[in-house]
Amino acid sequence: MILPRQLVPELRVPTLAHGEFDLAHDAPERFTLISFYRGLHCPICMKYLRDLESLVPEYGRRGTNVIAISSDSPERAQEMARKVNANKLRLGHSLPLTVARQWGLYISSSRGRSSINVEEPALFSEPGVFLVRSDGTLYYGSVQTMPFARPLFSELLQSIDFAITKNYPARGEYAGVL
Repeated sequence: MILPRQLVPELRVPTLAHGEFDLAHDAPERFTLISFYRGLHCPICMKYLRDLESLVPEYGRRGTNVIAISSDSPERAQEMARKVNANKLRLGHSLPLTVARQWGLYISSSRGRSSINVEEPALFSEPGVFLVRSDGTLYYGSVQTMPFARPLFSELLQSIDFAITKNYPARGEYAGVL
């Protein structure tokens, strides 16, 4: 389990249009927002990424870099970019599932074709959303076992505003004896 205020695991993936993404060198003013998504086969991911695409400039105004990452191949990631009309959103692909597991993401196996008739990969990660401080420590994390009931990116923006204004610390950091 990744704990708030602790360093997150390494994260390096290729992107479609921005070279290699390396979290250690991302250099945001405040945060990097990482949205791990299931892949091209997921209609909920499509809607979710469209929402994120529309908010990338707002995150930027708050000193937050944004990337969405899946274990999809470059070709499947490119098709997702086309479907969500991703112009501002960095899209990473080819996430090793061993790295997904280090981030605490759940891994699912294929059930064949999805509801939009796209073949699921043999294995893929379920969604997760993380805010990582510029020093590489976890500020916020949310992982799901299912494709639905994800954090809303508009609400996360409001949370960032609150955190900045109130200098609110990352919570959930206690790992001592209970």
